[in-house]
Amino acid sequence: MAFKPQIVHSTLPLAASWRIICMVLFCVSVLLSSSLATEEANGLLKWKTSLTNKSQAILSSWNGTDPCTHWKGITCDESMSVSTINLTRLGMQGTLHNLNFSSFTKIRVLDISYNEFSGTIPSQLGKLSSILSLRMYDNFLSGFIPPEIGELTNLNELELGVNNLTGQIPKEIGKLRNLEFLSIFLNHLSGLIPQEIGMLSNLSELYLGENTFLTEGIPSSLGNLTKLKVLSLYNNRLSGSIPYEFGNLHSLTQLHLQENDLYGPIPTFIGNMTKLTWLYLGVNRLSGSIPSSLGNLVNLQLLGLRNNSLSGAIPATLGNLKKLTSLILRFNQLNGSIPMEMNNLTTLVDVQIRGNKLSGHLPENICLGGSLVYLTASQNKISGPIPRTLKNCSTLIRLLLHDNQLVGNITSDFGVYPYLEYINLSGNKLYGHISPLWGNNPSLTTFSISNNNISGIIPPEIARATNLGELNVSSNHLTGEIPKELGKVISLTRLSLSHNKFSGKIPIKIGSLNQLEKLELAQNNLIGPLPKELGGLRRLLFLNLRKNKFEGIIPFEIGQLQALNELDLSENMLRGTIPATLGILKMLENLNLSHNNLSGTFPSNFDDMSSLTSVDISFNHLEGPLPNIPAFRNITFEAVRNNKGLCGNITGLEICNKQSNSPHGRMDKKAKLLVSLLVSFVTLMLVVGGVSYILIQKSKRRKGQYGEAVPLCLFSMGLYNREMLHQKVVEATENFDDKYLIGVGAQGNVYKVELLEGQFFAVKKIHPCCDTDYFNIHKTFSSEIQALTNIKHRNVVKLLGCFSNSSLSFLVYEFLEGGSLDNILKNDIQASKLDWLNRVIVVRDVVDALFHMHHGLSRPIIHRDISSKNIIVDPKYQEAHIIDFGIAKFLKLDSSNMTSFIGTCGYAAPEIAFTMQANEKCDVYSFGVLTLEILMGRHPSEFISSLIEIPTAYDLPLKDVLDQRLPPPSNQIVMELMSIAKIALACLNEDPRCRPTMEQVSVNLLRPKPYSMNQFNNITLGELMRT
Repeated sequence: MAFKPQIVHSTLPLAASWRIICMVLFCVSVLLSSSLATEEANGLLKWKTSLTNKSQAILSSWNGTDPCTHWKGITCDESMSVSTINLTRLGMQGTLHNLNFSSFTKIRVLDISYNEFSGTIPSQLGKLSSILSLRMYDNFLSGFIPPEIGELTNLNELELGVNNLTGQIPKEIGKLRNLEFLSIFLNHLSGLIPQEIGMLSNLSELYLGENTFLTEGIPSSLGNLTKLKVLSLYNNRLSGSIPYEFGNLHSLTQLHLQENDLYGPIPTFIGNMTKLTWLYLGVNRLSGSIPSSLGNLVNLQLLGLRNNSLSGAIPATLGNLKKLTSLILRFNQLNGSIPMEMNNLTTLVDVQIRGNKLSGHLPENICLGGSLVYLTASQNKISGPIPRTLKNCSTLIRLLLHDNQLVGNITSDFGVYPYLEYINLSGNKLYGHISPLWGNNPSLTTFSISNNNISGIIPPEIARATNLGELNVSSNHLTGEIPKELGKVISLTRLSLSHNKFSGKIPIKIGSLNQLEKLELAQNNLIGPLPKELGGLRRLLFLNLRKNKFEGIIPFEIGQLQALNELDLSENMLRGTIPATLGILKMLENLNLSHNNLSGTFPSNFDDMSSLTSVDISFNHLEGPLPNIPAFRNITFEAVRNNKGLCGNITGLEICNKQSNSPHGRMDKKAKLLVSLLVSFVTLMLVVGGVSYILIQKSKRRKGQYGEAVPLCLFSMGLYNREMLHQKVVEATENFDDKYLIGVGAQGNVYKVELLEGQFFAVKKIHPCCDTDYFNIHKTFSSEIQALTNIKHRNVVKLLGCFSNSSLSFLVYEFLEGGSLDNILKNDIQASKLDWLNRVIVVRDVVDALFHMHHGLSRPIIHRDISSKNIIVDPKYQEAHIIDFGIAKFLKLDSSNMTSFIGTCGYAAPEIAFTMQANEKCDVYSFGVLTLEILMGRHPSEFISSLIEIPTAYDLPLKDVLDQRLPPPSNQIVMELMSIAKIALACLNEDPRCRPTMEQVSVNLLRPKPYSMNQFNNITLGELMRT
């Protein structure tokens, strides 16, 4: 047997070797970790030093070399590497430019949300190869989204919303295949939504809303995102139809496509998305009928289809939606009866079906579940009785049933509503008496039952509703006296009792309503003199006492109503002269004194009433010359006829002569006085003549100078030279015939003119005046030309041409369809269509235009007359334009910009009255007034006064200040409304130095603070200013 040597294995040396290797690896690992920790610490400290001092103080715990030991917002993993940077809601300021992203190879979470970081997103961000969650929500970040973001292939969550990002959404985002959450809403992104987003197969939530420059169609590739639960593309400029491929999105719980330009029918396949809880397609151009398949959405809680062109009947299948709380179908063309199946919807909280053509009866069980808060069914053809369940519907806050054909007894069909704030039953066929129980509704702010068949008296008990702001019972059959108790309801802003059979005198206590803006008592049987106490209504804008039996004189105290815009005292038995105090009403636009027994001449101060645009003084005993202001120069004979001896340059009246200026000038007893004055007069005229000669010579030189400048404003379409333009405008308007007149202002009349076939233009003819005022005419004319030729902005009216000679000056603008914001807000129907979203759009447009004027030009321009009358809103309420630059001013940056007081009272900054210095902060103040007017639905003169005079005014809840004609804003719009309200209040600071610039306004408007609906419901004005 051969000897076989045995190999003896020694395990000891091998084990020792492994221990040595492990120790070496451990030491290397420790060294590497220590090195990495040091690199991360250095990177964070370098970034910290680049931040503001305030931010550095917040990060005072960042010191040393170990970020894992109690550094604020820093979390490390087991290897002692930074895994999380969480600095959310710390008020941090600075940029990301000095943050070395390549130092953080193991970071999983970077969250800097709810801060004030600015600057661009660095492309170096793409080096965070391990990151899972990147949250930069709600900052001031700007510039493009870097395409390198596509290198973050492990990313699950990307939040870039509520910033100032611009440019296109990079297609490289399509590489983030692990992404589950993507939010880039509320930025300024433009272009198309990239098809590559359809490659994010794990995406669960996608938020791209409120990027108003995202255009064209919705990419069909989004239909590939079968795991998608939330798709939010609202408030963009997306067009086209809803893609057919959306039929694959069976996991959707929320679909937000509202406020775009989508058209076509609502696809029937949406009825297959049975997990939907929110479906919002409102404010588009969708047409056709509401698909009956929507009745399959048994989990639906909100259905929003408002402001489209939907027609046909409401499908009966909607009665299957037992979980529905909000049904919003307002402002469509729906017709037919409301289906009885709607009685099955017992969980309804908010029902909005106003502004359609619906008929039939309201659902009997509409408040059976006891949860109904808002019911707006106005402006339809609904008939039949008031639903019985409404009587005990104690949850109601807003009830709008006006402009229908409802029949019922208002005395017995309604109950007591502890939370009711707004009720409008006007324009129906209701009868009965006003119950005293209406005074038991403590929250009631608006009670409107006009245009019905209601009889009886106004019960004094209604004065117990101490929060009542509007009482409108006009056009009924009410009798008795106006209860003096109404004088105790000091919150009243609108009192409309016209077209009834009230008798007796106006209660003196009415003069105590110092918040009152509108008082309408026309067409009753009221008697007696006008109480002088009416002069106490210092915030009154409209006073209509027409067609009663008032007698006596017009009290001079009426002149104390400095905010008055309209005064109608016609068809009474008033006598005496027109009081001179009327001449100091600088905001008065419409004056009707016709069909009275007034006598004498016009007070001389009427020549200063430049705001007056409409006058009727017919059927009195007035005499003497008409005042020399545009309102009387453009008056028709019908408005002055049947007086004693009026004269003026109007067809049908005698031309005034020198003696006409004094009706008693021909009396012999005055002759000696006239002779004695003649010598002084001649002497004075010699002096004046000498001065005038010098001024005329200067005038000729300046006319020649201006005459060279004006013809250079040629018709921008290139179709007319100066003389051809003059000839064409005169021919097209038939020498400025009134039938083409569309507006009258203090500086000129505006005509709608067809200069090219099928194309209309607005022509503003500057008011003619005497030669001695040539410079003022030309100053207005020249100001508007210079301003508008320097401003090129989509929200400023475009000047297309002009013409001027010694006898005629006019400007040619683009013709803007729509109406003035002033008229829209005064019209309840139009104001209701101008909903919260559209009001935000108007504010944004005005901000954009003023920002451009103040900060976007080499020489800033101030408008000096920003008011609701100078804002035109298009018919769809989607765009606003600033007009009337007749008193605009180029700012001289090195001067004091002295000026005379011009603008519109109630909008002009207070410092103008005593410093006569005009700068851009004057426009900022006017913008603040205008913005409050948009939010409140009326001019805020009394509100602004109360903020100054009454310390407790800031305790008012914000929601009580907003226009009560609109339903409360949605969650989506609350954030912007609260930010806008805060900005408006800041703009009204009495110290112009403390007002924001329009640049600051623009920045804050584009990045509203993240207010919640709960804050909106509870916040006061004072608290809002402190947030």
